[in-house]
Formats: sequence, C-alpha cells, structure tokens
Amino acid sequence: MSLHHEGLQPCLSKHLKFISSIRTMSLLFSGGRIFDGLGNVLEDHGVLVEKDRITRVAPNSEFKGFIGPRVDTSSGTLLPGLIDCHVHLVYCAETDPGTKVMKLKPGEIVMRALANAQASLRGGITTLRDLGGREFLEFAVRDACNSGAQFGPTIRAAGQIICMTGGHGNQHGRIADGEDEVLKAAREQIHAGSDVIKLMATGGVMTQGVDPEDAHYTEKELRVGVQEGHRFHRTCASHAQGSAGILNAVRAGIDSIEHGIFMTDECVEEMLTNGTFLVPTLSALLNILNHQDEGIPDYIIEKSLRITERHRESVLMFHRAGGKIAMGTDAGTPFNRHGENRNELKYMVELGIPEKDALVSANANAAELLELPERGRIQEGAFADLLFVEGDPLTDINCVCDMSRHRVILKNGIRVSEPVQED
Repeated sequence: MSLHHEGLQPCLSKHLKFISSIRTMSLLFSGGRIFDGLGNVLEDHGVLVEKDRITRVAPNSEFKGFIGPRVDTSSGTLLPGLIDCHVHLVYCAETDPGTKVMKLKPGEIVMRALANAQASLRGGITTLRDLGGREFLEFAVRDACNSGAQFGPTIRAAGQIICMTGGHGNQHGRIADGEDEVLKAAREQIHAGSDVIKLMATGGVMTQGVDPEDAHYTEKELRVGVQEGHRFHRTCASHAQGSAGILNAVRAGIDSIEHGIFMTDECVEEMLTNGTFLVPTLSALLNILNHQDEGIPDYIIEKSLRITERHRESVLMFHRAGGKIAMGTDAGTPFNRHGENRNELKYMVELGIPEKDALVSANANAAELLELPERGRIQEGAFADLLFVEGDPLTDINCVCDMSRHRVILKNGIRVSEPVQED
C-alpha cells in the first residue's frame, strides 16, 4: 500500500514529527568503558551522537567544553545495540506456536509481530532478522519499523521458508521439489521483497515425523536457490542440523548455517574455507528442555533431549576452530520469548565461549552476516544504536543479560529507555 493512501500519510507525518521531537540532536556518552563491537575496549573515552549517527569517538579530555545532554558512563560499559540473526516475529513462544498462528486472522498476526519486534528493542535488540513468517505479513512490520512509521528495530526478513514436500516447516512453508521448483520459489521470495532466502536443508525439531539428522534438499537443489538469491543481492540462510545437510548447504554457497547441531570436522573445515557463519540458536533447545513439563508436544521434547548435548559440542567445536558465529535465538519457539533474546549470550558463555567473543557475535559478526556495515559497532559514521549497561560485560555477561542493569538504549539516536540527565 502506498504511504499516500488516503488517511495514512497524515497519520505517518504526525508520527514522524513525534519521533523527530524526541530524537536527541546532540548527546555525549562519556566517562567510562567502551566496547566497540569489534572486540576492542576503549577506556576513558567518549562517544558523541548527533541525530542518528555517531560523529566522534575520542578521549574524554576532548569533550571538556561540551555543553548539552550527557550520559555519565563511568559506572559501566557502552556497547552497540545487540543483533539477533534468527527470530520468528509471528510466533509468541507458545507451546505449539505454529498451531496457534494458524487460528489467527491476518491483522492479528501483524499486530503480534509488531509487539514482538518492539519487545526485542526494549530488551536491547536494535536489529533483527526474521527467518520465516506467514504469508509475508511480517513484511508490514519490517517496512513500518525500517521507515520510521513505527518505532522498532531494524529488520531483515526472509518471508516464506522454502522446503521439500513433507520436509521441516512444510505446514507453512513454500513447498518446492527439484531444481526448477526451488528456483521458482526463490524468485517468488525475491519478488515479494525478501531480504534473505531461507532454505531447509534438513529435518528439524518442531515438525512431527521428520528427523533432524536427515538431509532434505540435495546440494544441487540448494545451489540453485542460493545462486538465485545471490544473483539478486540477497543473502541466503539454511536451517541445517544434520551433518550431511550442513555439508550440502555449505557446498551450495550458503551464507549462514542455522543451528548446526551435528557438526563434524569436515563441516567445520568447509565452513571455515567458505567463510560460512554459524547461527547457533542455543536458546531454542534450552527453553524447550527448561519447560518440558509445561505442555510442549512430546515429539518436540523427545527430539530436543536426543540432540541437545551434540548441539553444545558442535558449537564449541566451531568456535574453537575460529569459525564466525553470529548470535541468533530462534525467538518465538516454545518459551523462547521475544525481549529475552539477550539470554543467548549467557548460554554461550556458560558453554565456554569467552564474553568478548559472545558480544562480537551479537555486534560486528551479526552485522556482517546481515550486510549492515554501519551497525553493530561504535565507530564514527555508524548509526547510533547503543546500549549502556552497569558493570563490565567482558567479565560478567549478566551486565547485558540482566535487563535491570540496562541504563540507556538508543535506536538511530532515539532513546528507547530512560531519559538522560541534562547538565
């Protein structure tokens, strides 16, 4: 729908004027520690924000004469807003999310997707990637948040997942069999406005009657979808849990492996060679197992119990080999709530991944995967997506994961959380 549709444009104009009125024209964070999102720490530095951008990063002494709103960061750490590379905005962490959504009207699905996006923003997630919705309804939320018509995170969205007949996600995905059908399905996603093409390389946990270890699409089928996505400047992601499917997807040129549960040395080696990202989604299985007596279907519990330890081993194997990890949660799956995305970092650290590496996975690495080079970092010229927390998350990741320790969140220079104090 055009923004010039009768009645919509005046409403949008008023909203944008409101956003403009609360945007900080000039704001200084100074006094404390800066984690730049790339793995570097700056002590005793300040960050100047003007409108929606970071315009200066320099020693605090440079800002002695600054007059204007200021945030004293001496008690904590300033870092980039977090990026979640794997969510499902149309799902609300129900025990059986797919069945619930099938009973909703289109307008209800759009409104819940918007609420979930905004909940994530309040939790420190300033950018996210949706990897499978319903009938492209989540695109309305993406477009509204990205344009400023609604206040929310920056969103990249896949649209419909592409899967084989009877494959994982077939209840709501775009079913395509054979290379010609996969090609057509990829083109449909591109035509609809998808930012990323998602292909299902293996079985999964949330679909009854499929085995996560089974390869679904062949390497040739996957390659057709990936090449078409890349030809039209889209990134490509693959749900891939079993080792054979992981290898098929990597060899097809996929940009990210989602989950990566049954990783082998061969998988790791080929991912390193191809620069393929791993998006682990530890939150998905852990939230299922932490609530297994609360109504989740038995087949989901059974598969989760069977694969969880192997998943942990695979993620650590990939990290120790120097692979590129981008944070993703699978938010929307059972008890995996939007707004609690940041807990994925805690699960990484509990697994044995250092705090710095976990944070980079949610900052620069995630931004690289999403092809958003001006986000996920504190650098001059980058967008002012910022999170200020009490304490040092490089020694205690709970400084980020505990929302009570969040002090200020900025999205494109707009305050999400508490107002700053004027000098």
